[in-house]
Amino acid sequence: MSTTNCCRTNSKQQTHIMEELNEMQPNVQNDELQTNAQQSAADIDSNTNNVTPAPEPVAETMPEAPATETPAEAEPEPEVDYSAMTREELLAALNELMQQDVARIRNRVSAIRNQFNTLNKEVEKQAFEAFLADGGNKDDYKGENDELANTFYKVYETYRNRRQKMLDEIEAAKQRNLEAKRQLLEQLRLLIDKDEETLKQTYDEFNVIQEKWKSIGDVPREQMNDLWQNYHFLIEQFFNKIKINKELRMLDLKRNLEQKIQLCEKAEELIVETSVVKAFKALQELRAQWKEIGPVPQEQNEETWQRFNNAANQIDSRRREYYDQRNEEFDQNLLAKQALIEKANELTQEMPTSTKQWNDVSEELDKLLSLWRSIGPVPREQNESIWKQFKGTIDKHYADKKQHFGQMRDEQTENYNKKVNLCLRAEAIAKREDWKKATEELLQLQAEWKTIGATSRKVSDKIWHRFRSACDEFFDKKGEFFKDIRSSESENLEKKAAIIEEMKAFVLGEDKDANLSAIKEFQRRWSEIGHVPMKEKDRIMTEYRGLLDGFFEKLKITAREMDMNRFRERVRSHAAEGKKFANSERDDLMSKIEKLRADLKLWENNLGFLASSKQADLLKQEFEKKMQAARQQIALLEAKLRILDEPESTSDNTENN
Repeated sequence: MSTTNCCRTNSKQQTHIMEELNEMQPNVQNDELQTNAQQSAADIDSNTNNVTPAPEPVAETMPEAPATETPAEAEPEPEVDYSAMTREELLAALNELMQQDVARIRNRVSAIRNQFNTLNKEVEKQAFEAFLADGGNKDDYKGENDELANTFYKVYETYRNRRQKMLDEIEAAKQRNLEAKRQLLEQLRLLIDKDEETLKQTYDEFNVIQEKWKSIGDVPREQMNDLWQNYHFLIEQFFNKIKINKELRMLDLKRNLEQKIQLCEKAEELIVETSVVKAFKALQELRAQWKEIGPVPQEQNEETWQRFNNAANQIDSRRREYYDQRNEEFDQNLLAKQALIEKANELTQEMPTSTKQWNDVSEELDKLLSLWRSIGPVPREQNESIWKQFKGTIDKHYADKKQHFGQMRDEQTENYNKKVNLCLRAEAIAKREDWKKATEELLQLQAEWKTIGATSRKVSDKIWHRFRSACDEFFDKKGEFFKDIRSSESENLEKKAAIIEEMKAFVLGEDKDANLSAIKEFQRRWSEIGHVPMKEKDRIMTEYRGLLDGFFEKLKITAREMDMNRFRERVRSHAAEGKKFANSERDDLMSKIEKLRADLKLWENNLGFLASSKQADLLKQEFEKKMQAARQQIALLEAKLRILDEPESTSDNTENN
């Protein structure tokens, strides 16, 4: 066809379109009809002269299909460190996650399951070792999960069923969406192939198909590209067929411009969103919507795209900074946990030698474990290795402790059997009345008791009270036997008066040890003499103590020595009272010791909270002085307890009463 004929044909088409739109005018808004008419006519001219609108940037003109993923899983899950949890805590964490949307918990459930499997293998290993330790044959062993493990795996199976159901539903929905879009493609083909009706009616049908297409959700990934290529190919065919004019095109471009400006505004609002994850997720949705919208007027295309891209770049930059900062925090956490590993190795480097040391190390390790749990996560690739190092150190300590206390329990059982034998012998002696020989044998049993080591705390007091009761029974009977013997009191008074005269005549020499031995001999002889008449008791005791104090003053004996000598003398002077006096004194001493120990513990705790400063250092010095004085006082009180447990403190004088 010649150029003249082509122009004539286009002119006829243009006139026909204008007439059709004018006929439609009563049924539509005037502005829209005029615009449609002008656009149709202009587009025909545009097609005649082979002129096309300027495209948007390449990345936007033909958008690729977005990656298909469930919306719920597109949002990153919070990272949680489960490595320090026990099996019970892991089960509780899994039950808590099961209350959330199953689509948002996949990574955390997987982490919980892996950690639980690791701990459960350790439990199974311990059960197997216990089976072998009990004499079982490893070929006969049948490992079974305990109740906790069965409960955990039932909950996990419920999660898997729920997730599989969700995936099946998503896949079914994608298949339905695929079928729906295929039907729309068929409708679009029919629209293109059928005879033209009025332009507005055809365009309205086309718009309905477009809106339906946009409203349909995801389709299977393998079908996505072909589907979108077919869709855009038919779109181009539609525009070619109906020859939409420039004005209609401009209306479409204007509408697209308005939609993209709205997306720009939404993207700019996301810049101030406090949650980086939420902002990035919303940005991805805006990007997907941007691709769905067609081109805008050429003169505003670059400006609009730059506005949207600038906002997107700021959000992307914040996201990169967020993850850089998080990685830096992970590195700091790694350094902190490595320091805890070094501290744990330092604590367990030497084997404890006492129960207190074992318990002190255990307490410190428990504190380190609590601190470990308070520190955030570390880089994923190093998380398992450093946890194994830390946990391995703790596990080894408790394994060694278990072995140590096992040996100690065996020794305590042997000591208990020895003390039971002494109780039986003491209970037999308590029935006898050959006072001197029985006293010697009972004192020998008391000395032998002191050589036997400790027993279990659960039976320690019980076995001691049994032995002590047998001794008290004997000495009470003995005291009862001798209580009526008062004829010797005058003779005892004369003996003590003679000792006082000797003490008055005694002159201290230069040898301190010899002087102390002489003084101790005076004290021993004095304590061996029985009761004196009651009316003379205070007088002669006051005179006796005055002479002793004078000796000690001349010898410049320390306050501790004087205190101990006075206490020993006091115990000897009350030996005739038997267990009543000793028990009363012991209770009083123990009460004072417990109070001092409680004060010590409180002061030690307070020291731990004091920061390093000049004022804090002065306060620490005051606390140290108090603590040192308390320790010295405890040592003095414990020495007095040992005096109470000396055989002569409860029995020597009873023999002479």
